[in-house]
Parts: sequence; structure tokens; C-alpha cells
Amino acid sequence: MLRKLLLLSAFLGLVDIANACTNFIVGKKASADGSVICTYNADDYGLFINLCHYPAGTHPKGTMRKIFNWDINKYQGVISEAPQTYNVIGNINEFQVSIAETTYGGREEMEDSTGILDYGSLIYLALQRSKTAREAIQVMTTLAQTYGYNSGGETFTICDPNEAWIMEMMGKGPGSKGVVWVALRVPDDAICAHANQSRITKFNMNDKANVLYSKDVVSFARSKGWFTGKDKDFSWRDTYAKPTFGGRRFCDARVWSFFNHFANDFDKYLPWALGKDKDAEDMPLWIIPNKKVSVQDVMACMRDHYENTPLALDSSSVGGGVWEMPYRPTPLRFKVDGKNYFNERPVSTQQTAFSYVAQLRSWLPREIGGVLWFGNDDGNMVAYTPIYCGNTTQPECYNTPGADAVTFSDKNAFWVCNWVSNMVYPRYNQMFPTLKEVRDSLENSYFANQLTIEKQAVALYNTDKAKAISLLNQYSNDKAQQMLHHWKDLAVRLIVKFNDMTVKPEKNGVFVRTPEGTGAAVKRPGFSNAFARKLIKETGDKYECPVE
Repeated sequence: MLRKLLLLSAFLGLVDIANACTNFIVGKKASADGSVICTYNADDYGLFINLCHYPAGTHPKGTMRKIFNWDINKYQGVISEAPQTYNVIGNINEFQVSIAETTYGGREEMEDSTGILDYGSLIYLALQRSKTAREAIQVMTTLAQTYGYNSGGETFTICDPNEAWIMEMMGKGPGSKGVVWVALRVPDDAICAHANQSRITKFNMNDKANVLYSKDVVSFARSKGWFTGKDKDFSWRDTYAKPTFGGRRFCDARVWSFFNHFANDFDKYLPWALGKDKDAEDMPLWIIPNKKVSVQDVMACMRDHYENTPLALDSSSVGGGVWEMPYRPTPLRFKVDGKNYFNERPVSTQQTAFSYVAQLRSWLPREIGGVLWFGNDDGNMVAYTPIYCGNTTQPECYNTPGADAVTFSDKNAFWVCNWVSNMVYPRYNQMFPTLKEVRDSLENSYFANQLTIEKQAVALYNTDKAKAISLLNQYSNDKAQQMLHHWKDLAVRLIVKFNDMTVKPEKNGVFVRTPEGTGAAVKRPGFSNAFARKLIKETGDKYECPVE
């Protein structure tokens, strides 16, 4: 994102960052159901974005495609259109290829402002032109080499129902119209993650089945004087995007947290995540999880605030306020009396524009096997609704006419979900349980219905493919609109239930009334014990009541 590029110096430890993207990857033998799973938090303050749709099409020879920067819609130039393009809904296509990213920036001198293609354009062009993850890698690298790449360093997640890949790419400097890149296949029995810090270090250049790279990936670094060792000792990250304190504490700490959920001894890598020990042991690029990982497990990880770890944003810190929210205001870095300080940066963060968990299944018909579990706000604050990869129309709530970054609409999921979450953030421990109850109830119903609706679609698919796809499209849109309806009700319920920092009693989901018909007496919870102790520690006997 352009905002990302303007703020990448944060990773050099200089200033704050606004972006906070995160990708998790689960191989098919590491998942509970045999699916490949990948995720994306698209985070950037001020970012407003719909669930996109690019219809399949055929294009006459000589057709040109206009390219607009994905983040700011600025016209960049034209490229040749592909003869055939495939249906894309969100970040998944009809062949269950799913692509996500996180920006790490790296060496600023490698950026090429003359290139036509930005990272976002590459993602959606590849989704329209690829039937497999390997094809997507070829499409992205070929396009970037042909037309130039104008973004900073990116880590891409590129998956299909059979393979999961992590690819890192950088330009070769102003006017170069070229890129260097490396892509590694994540082992089927492993999990991987990245979160705005380059993660690929050394790689086996002789493993042609699982390692792909540009022919000059090492020689380009040699030509610049950035690397002088043997090829086998070349580290992409340490050459092109060496991590600083910020790259470890604000970025790799998220990776550590994800791995920590599925490893028995990951505390040994905590010093790396904390970022202050220069001699700390580096984390592996991927690990073998200690259990099979479900879609629901991954959703929970997308909602993580470092709970039950030394980085936890809990009641031990005054930063969460009276209502102990596990969120912190930005900028990440701040000064007090001339000294520099920082906030933690968990996976779940308030600036998320959209979040998804992609479930890719090889044993089902291709338009049925891929599900984008999608939400239009912070993953912790939304119910992920199912969007099938064969869908050709978006629900109104994810593509609302008239709604944008400065225009509210109660028909739009981004705005309704943000309406609710922004009520909850400052009074988190009071309000969040009510949101979680609605969120989990909806998601549980979607998972309970999944097998039934997919059985119906598979049965139809064999006789009427179009009807099967239409069935799932309508189901997806209905569930998204259902979510919006429940979220509007939730917004009203929160206002009524928690008005003036009190709590109105409920019974079976209905507010209690007195025999006379008025509202029952409210509860006044006041401070939590933990916050009350912090307050008294700070104020001493100022508020101590005298003995009467």
C-alpha cells in the first residue's frame, strides 16, 4: 500500500508504522480436514475496500488492460490483457487459488517508481490468470519483469488446494523494470507465517521442486556489494531486508504468537520476538504443529492479542484503560520526557479493513471446494461469513453503492461492524462478551450448515453446474446479509444494555422489567479490582475515605 511505502522507515526503527498485515499458512497435511488454509488481515488506517469481483472473460488479441494502483486508484499505465481470465471473488479464484501479502519494505534503493505494477495489481492479475499456485508465481514474476514493479519489498502467500508457497519480491532500483525474487513451497505438514518482516533466509538452490527464484537473486546483490560470500550462504532477508528491533517486536512477534499456539517449546524463541537481544536464536520459517490445525483454530489466531504470553495486552498494564482493552492507540512509538517508548502490535488490531481465512479443498469440485471466510473489520470483532470461490455476485453489505471511507452507510458491513467495534474498544471487558456471544453463535451456525449446503451443491453440480454455483452464491450472500442484520441489532443492544457505563439486566436475551413495566434497576460494575489497585497505587490516599 502507498501508505505502507511512506511509512516503511518504521522497520528501520525510525518512526511509526500504520500498516499491520498478517498472513498465516497451513499445509494440507497439517490441517484438521486436509485443506490448505491461508489468511490475510489487510490493515491500514483509512483503508476502505469492498469484496472485489472480476468476472471470467475472453479477450481479443491486442486488448490492453489499464492498471490503477490498488491502494489509491492512481493510473499507472497499460499492459497486454490475457486471452482468457478466470472468475475472482475477493482474494480467491474459481480454481481455489488464493493470494495474500504483507509489506516489509527492505532496501529503499531497490524501489522503482517507474514500474507499472504495484503489489496489489499483481495479486489480482495473477488470480485472474492462474489455475495453480505455481502458475500464479510465474504470472506475477513474469509481469513484474516485463512491466516493472513499483512497490517496496513484499512477502506473498500463494496457495491452491494442493500447495502452499511463500514468495518474496523486490525491485532492482529506479528505472530498472526488473525484480529479484524467491519462492519456497511450505511443506504439506507444516505451518508458516509472515507479518511485515521478510522471513526467507537461506534456501536450497538445488531443490527445483520446492524452491523457485530469479536467476540473478544472488548476482544482483553481489553487483551492489551487499553480499560477497558463497551462494549457499546467501540469505535473502539478511541481504535485502535485515530485521531491526521493530521488524522483530512489531512483526515477527506475531509469527511467534501463531507458532506458539501449536508448539510445545516455543518459549526458546521469545527473545527473538522481544527484539532486544541481538544474539537471540532466530525462528524457523515454518514448524510442524503439535496437532492438526482447524479453520476455527486459525480464526482464533487471527483474533490474538498475545493472551497468556509475556507480550499480553492485559489488565497488568494501565494502557488498556478502565475497561482493560487489549488494543492500543497509534502511533506505535511515543515519547515521554524525551525518552522513546512503544506499544505492542498484536495480530488483532483496530485498523483492519478486511480479514479472511481461506479454506482450499482438493477433493471437492473446484467452485465448491474454496471458501473465503470473510469479514469487513478487525477479525476479533466480526463473524467470518462464507464466500464460495465460484461466486459471481457480492452481497450488498460487502459492495455497497455510495459507501466509502468518508461516507457511512447502515447497509455496509465495514461501517456497521466498525460502528459496533468502536463502541466496544473503549469499554472492552464490559461490552466484548456480548459481541462475542453474537459472533460465535453466527459462526457456529455457518460451520454447522457447511456440510449440508455443500452436499446439496455437489449433488447439483453433476447435472447442472451453473445451478450449483448459483445455490452457493445465494447462500453466501444470504449469510452475509444475515450477519449485517444481527450486527445492526447488536449495535442497538449495546447502546441500550450499557448506557451510561451501567448494565441493564437481561433474562433469555430480553431486558428485564419491573412488575410496573419500567426497566429493572441497572447494575453499576465500577472499576475492576485490577484497575482499582492501579488507580490507588497512582493516587495514594487522595481518594481514601475518612473514618466516620
